[in-house]
Amino acid sequence: MTSTADPARTRRGRPGHSLDSLLDIAVAVFNERGYDATSMDELATRLGVTKSAIYHHVSSKVELLRLALDRALDALFAVTEEPGATSGPAIDRLEHVVRGSVRVLTEQLPFVTLLLRVRGNSPVEEAALARRREFDRIVTDLVRAAEEEGDVRPDVGPAVTSRLLFGTVNSLTEWYRPDGGLSADDLADALVATTFQGLRARS
Repeated sequence: MTSTADPARTRRGRPGHSLDSLLDIAVAVFNERGYDATSMDELATRLGVTKSAIYHHVSSKVELLRLALDRALDALFAVTEEPGATSGPAIDRLEHVVRGSVRVLTEQLPFVTLLLRVRGNSPVEEAALARRREFDRIVTDLVRAAEEEGDVRPDVGPAVTSRLLFGTVNSLTEWYRPDGGLSADDLADALVATTFQGLRARS
């Protein structure tokens, strides 16, 4: 069987400096200083290695950005392929995607934070934005289907509802902290309780 693994993720480097640990540090610095303001020299200093050790794993800072954005996006799209997101009433599938997205945000907080700061300033960022728009379309289609099934109020357009719903999800990156005592389930329960109450059609 031919392997389809990303070559960058399968490279081996010096002990203690895996690609995953490199990505963790890189994303932290990108979020602190901004991607454009971060140099490979600074990343090497943070890691305590030479730049050549970094280049053993990735070819450029751009590749680091691509890998980081793909980690967040791949996790979000994986939620849309789970059984709870593909079968059953549309309103239940929508809730599953919302809950799953909250889970991804809590598990990949720095990576999702970086994704939400992308503005399309390079081909890599443009590709990430295109994938975000595709995710938004999936959510909008779920809202539309739930409206057609009579479970979502029809007086607000599906695209607007989708933006409002995920605007709330995305805002969690501004204040959620893993050590704050709230689990992913706690957050998802609170978000669903407050947003879906106004979303559901009145009987």
